[in-house]
Amino acid sequence: MPPSDWHSVTMSHVERKSRRVGLARMLSKLGYCSRSRAVELVRAGRVAINGETRRDPESPVREGRDVVSVDRREVHAPEKIYLMMNKPRGLVTTASDEKGRDTVYAVLEKSHESLPFVAPVGRLDKASEGLLLLTNDSEWAARITAPETNLEKTYHVQIASTDGERLAQALEKGVALEDGERLRAVRSCVLRLGEKNCWLEVVLDEGRNRQIRRMLSTLGVEVLRLLRVAIGPLVLGDLTKGNWRHLTKREKAAIDRAVESTHLARPAHG
Repeated sequence: MPPSDWHSVTMSHVERKSRRVGLARMLSKLGYCSRSRAVELVRAGRVAINGETRRDPESPVREGRDVVSVDRREVHAPEKIYLMMNKPRGLVTTASDEKGRDTVYAVLEKSHESLPFVAPVGRLDKASEGLLLLTNDSEWAARITAPETNLEKTYHVQIASTDGERLAQALEKGVALEDGERLRAVRSCVLRLGEKNCWLEVVLDEGRNRQIRRMLSTLGVEVLRLLRVAIGPLVLGDLTKGNWRHLTKREKAAIDRAVESTHLARPAHG
């Protein structure tokens, strides 16, 4: 049977080619069907890897190298989708967690909408909340998260201090960490001042790991809540916690323009 007659699905070149995934999971991950339906198809002898029929749903598939076929009928790769989620505190931003903790995919699984596999665009740590992007467009995700893009991200941070003005100024000036690294915010200001704590708005243009928490910890301040409210021109808005939605065409175009503008603004070398 020539390969052109196969129902084929191939993985993106940017994905790790050495990773092995179970056959049923691969079909689900690529958006062909649910995992339970994929198990039924495999056990019925309707699924093959590189032309060889497999009946074990856990048969390993090498991402980026193997061709999966179903009923010898071609299936197009899923269309690119772009999602925003209001991530609740307590979820880790990963597809699977070795410690068995709940992940952001629990939010997607609550929906009745059939989705292809999507990956987070960047991360929010377990204790952080707010705007998280997800997509199956790995090239787009790479542009959004590339260090040279310098796409601004806005956070609202509740801290156990009422000295907000001084701390906001310190974040803008830059904070030298114990390991010698110096981190700074693009902008910072006081949003609300309470009797025992206050809220700061902090804008970053780089994606250092736990950057805000590390800066404030060095300044001797405890972070009570950390909420990402915007990525470039995209704002969390009224999307409720623990829910997600598709980006509108206008939102997708706006963030694409923002990414492009950072490249145009960057001086040429050579």
